[in-house]
Amino acid sequence: MILDGLEFLTDGEALQTLADFVTWIPEGFRVVIATRRVAGGPIPALRARGSVAEFGPEDLRFTPEEAEELFRSGGAGSRAALPAGRFAELYAVTEGWAAGLGMAAHLIDRPGEIPAEPEDFTRVERAIADYLRAEVLDRLTTRQRDFLADVSVLDELAAGPCWAVTGEARAGALLRQLAQAVQFLVPLGPGRETHRLHPALRSVLARTVDAERPRGSVHLHQAAARWFEQRGETSRAVRHAVLGADLTTAAAAVLQAWEGAVAAGRHADVAPWLEQLPRELVAADPRLCVVGAMTALAGGDMETACRWLDLADVRRPGAVTFGEPSGAMDTTAIVRSAVSCSRGEILTAARLTEPAVPQLRGPGPLTSWRALGCVTRGLALMWHGDYEQSQSWLGEAARSARASGHALVLVRALGAQAACAGLSGRPGRAGTLGAQALETARAVGLSGHFVTALAHVSRGGVSLGAHALDEADRSLADAERALAGTVCPGGEPHVRALGDLLRSQLEDRRGNRDAARAALRSAVVTAGACESPGVLGSLLPTTPDTVGAVATESEVRRDQELSAAERRVLRALCGPLTLREIAAELYLSHNTVKTQVRAIFRKLDAHSRAGAVARARERGLL
Repeated sequence: MILDGLEFLTDGEALQTLADFVTWIPEGFRVVIATRRVAGGPIPALRARGSVAEFGPEDLRFTPEEAEELFRSGGAGSRAALPAGRFAELYAVTEGWAAGLGMAAHLIDRPGEIPAEPEDFTRVERAIADYLRAEVLDRLTTRQRDFLADVSVLDELAAGPCWAVTGEARAGALLRQLAQAVQFLVPLGPGRETHRLHPALRSVLARTVDAERPRGSVHLHQAAARWFEQRGETSRAVRHAVLGADLTTAAAAVLQAWEGAVAAGRHADVAPWLEQLPRELVAADPRLCVVGAMTALAGGDMETACRWLDLADVRRPGAVTFGEPSGAMDTTAIVRSAVSCSRGEILTAARLTEPAVPQLRGPGPLTSWRALGCVTRGLALMWHGDYEQSQSWLGEAARSARASGHALVLVRALGAQAACAGLSGRPGRAGTLGAQALETARAVGLSGHFVTALAHVSRGGVSLGAHALDEADRSLADAERALAGTVCPGGEPHVRALGDLLRSQLEDRRGNRDAARAALRSAVVTAGACESPGVLGSLLPTTPDTVGAVATESEVRRDQELSAAERRVLRALCGPLTLREIAAELYLSHNTVKTQVRAIFRKLDAHSRAGAVARARERGLL
């Protein structure tokens, strides 16, 4: 016996009669019940006894292959007759819903290989919308329909966000009621407290909102944005604020949340937030440009960080500050100094941090900006061989990073302290600090980040000094993986060169002369590409039998290296601006730009603007 439309059976006595009937059916007799929702009655009891087989929406949904077969055999011609992407689009809207696919196959009826026309798909959309209105929405109360229309702006339906956009005091209860009545509410997660609307129904509801509400969905998105922002769900807050044309709230949400994300190593979360904002909004706000630079820096993308900083300088040539006046400092200079340090420009890094020294060492608040400035200055001093001053700055960086909760800078500061201790002949302290850095990184999920490389290199040096060659090998390999995984080619050259030097010593002790010479050659070339090799110049041997032709190679490479100013002009050459317009954007004279362009052409062996850009891309400069 087949009973269809059981959801229309609401009378209590009728349900009880049905329950008695299916409970005591004779052996060999089967009842098939089709319903859009499981009512009370016998189903729960039969389920407990294992006497019922259930097939839900997931079981009845067509797979893409089954849907394709439906189109082949249902009068729709072959899939090849559909315009490119239309089959995937139809499947995405229906999600394998049999009735929707059936309507589409019937309405897009083309013999042979005759392509479907755009109006065919318009008819499909209209037919699905009419079906959903008649079979779903028209059977709901006005209150239920309005509720569903309002919450259609949400990707996920839960009691809190639904209350925020509808003002419905019993939003959770109403959502549960609708989930039982409407099969187009798809449960998410095992608790079934959160749902999402089926794409087809959501599309119908969205069109209803736009057609029947004076302000459309704008105020609904704004309410959702406020809700998500208050709960720290920045990605959703930004999305809804942008859709609600509330760009002030969208920018404020990013500015409020980015620092915590970057500090915890979740810089990959921040980039999509910026991408959701209109480009002109980001470009016009130097604070957002600094956020973009910090996000790129945390990911090891120094070139992108420089582009963001250049844009911030163009929009506001003066200082860009965050926070209260007592803790504010020129963040653009701080970030640029950190980028310079990571690119091996330690002289530039030291120069850029010099104006901020009174604030960095003064009695002000222990902010993340203070931590970043201190660790950058400490690293610059360390690579110059001033270990005592370096330890002082790095200790202050660690203190500020702990106070401000900036795990990324803390790991970098501890690793730098370990390296500084190792270079100054204190292996015991180097081992302790290196272990602290790596343990901190593990605790916050930063084990594979490039800021751990210096700690790994330091531990490798300590192990090498203790003749623990296998342990040294593992530490140096960990450093190489960290650098390879998160830094653009050429980043952190001082760390790379120190690691290569230790690798050379390790291979030499193992008797691998060729490997030792190759590692040493790599160390010399890498150090030579730096603005200043600093202390590496005294650590690396320079006798002809150990270095050979490497010095010549290094000198050629340094001669062909573009300066920071030339790199800025090179990036501008990628766009449509004339040289005079580039000069105006970068606050340079026209003659200066022409001189730098000639230098770029010479160093890249190019004879035209397009050729220079192409050569730069080949070398990974863009």
